Amino acid sequence: MIALSRRGFLAASAAAAASLILPASARAQSARMSLTATTRTLDVRGRAATVWGLVDGNGRSGLVLDPGQAFAVDLTNTLTEPTIIHWHGQIPPNAQDGVPDMPMATLQPGESRAYDFAARPGTHWMHAHVPAHEMLLLAAPLIVLRPEDVAADRQDVTLFLHDFSFKPPAEVLAEITGGASMAGMDHGQMGQGGMDHSGMDMGAMGQGDMTAMPGMDGMAMDLNDYNFDAYLANDRTLDDPEVVQVDKGGKVLVRVINAAAATVFWIDTGALTGRLVAVDGEPVQPLPGSRFGIAMGQRLDIELDVPAEGGAFPVLALREGARERTGLVLATPGATVTKIADMSDADHPAFSSDLTQEAALRAVTPLPERAASSQPMLMLGGSMMPYVWTINGQTWGKHSPVTAKTGERVEIMFHNMSMMAHPMHLHGHAFQVVGVGQSRIAGAVRDTVHVPPMGMVTVAVDAGEAARWMLHCHHMPHLSTGMMTEFAVSA
Repeated sequence: MIALSRRGFLAASAAAAASLILPASARAQSARMSLTATTRTLDVRGRAATVWGLVDGNGRSGLVLDPGQAFAVDLTNTLTEPTIIHWHGQIPPNAQDGVPDMPMATLQPGESRAYDFAARPGTHWMHAHVPAHEMLLLAAPLIVLRPEDVAADRQDVTLFLHDFSFKPPAEVLAEITGGASMAGMDHGQMGQGGMDHSGMDMGAMGQGDMTAMPGMDGMAMDLNDYNFDAYLANDRTLDDPEVVQVDKGGKVLVRVINAAAATVFWIDTGALTGRLVAVDGEPVQPLPGSRFGIAMGQRLDIELDVPAEGGAFPVLALREGARERTGLVLATPGATVTKIADMSDADHPAFSSDLTQEAALRAVTPLPERAASSQPMLMLGGSMMPYVWTINGQTWGKHSPVTAKTGERVEIMFHNMSMMAHPMHLHGHAFQVVGVGQSRIAGAVRDTVHVPPMGMVTVAVDAGEAARWMLHCHHMPHLSTGMMTEFAVSA
């Protein structure tokens, strides 16, 4: 967990100011950081679990960068398998994006590699771009502070969410996919190509773990196709949640990162007044509330006001369509922290069919208005039997890229023809949501948008570096069966 007190922010501010008097070369050298892919052991409900992780030079999970600090990182792989790390939410040179063999090779055991690029401010994260590795929790927060973060009189807390199974990822994927998962998901030829499964027969699921709820137009909507053993908040369950000390009458910024493989959550701030102030690292006009939805790969910045009288205040992540929950507790000095059950009394509602939140978001800094050079539609489809998920009826390796030239504006319409939602993530770019259903909006700027069953979301993106950029569903079982295409940008 990354938590910075107000004193910590002041110290960071002083350090940043002091660094400005150094020569540029000295600043660059002093700011270089180390990151290690390694194993670690968690206690999950009294049972030891060996997982993977990304730790800094002090053994802490993740990285925090000061305002203006470059992403100058030396990554070392101490695992026994080759892997590769994607800097989710950053816009690095394509060669450093972190996708196997596109164009960078995987990082071999014992190998180190240097990364250097301008960091994009906000709440981001980093994770393996191999589904099985991400399901082993090879992920961590990547927080890049803005000057206003340092100046703000508020405490910074990160809430990093995972779904977890004691079973090996290959076994979990095999149970979900019926063996359809591509071994390693190395982004090469997938061998599943060309099958169009946009018309789904949901009468016989075969998984046994599906959660079906009424969706749009009264049709059956499928939310959860696997029951994980635990749902973790900063590597802990509600049996032993993290308790973060906060000030009476203070402000807290909770940076929520959904690093789960296949779980959508509601973030419930309970008794505290909340304001959603950023999504995917990009500021939005404050949206008040006490419950906000978050899909896989997405981030939410929620500002909270702690009452002057103090107390203990759970901030919970509720699994949609089910009773499970996880979270942490914000507590003022001396407050009594009571036991919190890890199951609610009733199933939580679906977020995946609800575009109300997305439609209400407004970017603080929207993209400049301009005409689009092209308006491609991507049909999102799939089936449970066989378990295959597609874009325009195709899986990776048989896909048709979305094309553009550098600098062109492209509007991509995601039209979901399946009964599961799909969090669609684009590498190397930030896009703006400009359409929800049939309505035109000036929505949030983000990098991952959740497309509901039988729903439509349109995003505008300005094509960046001439290269092949991945565009895929961030539901790991969907990705592992080929639900990926590319944004192919030419000069």
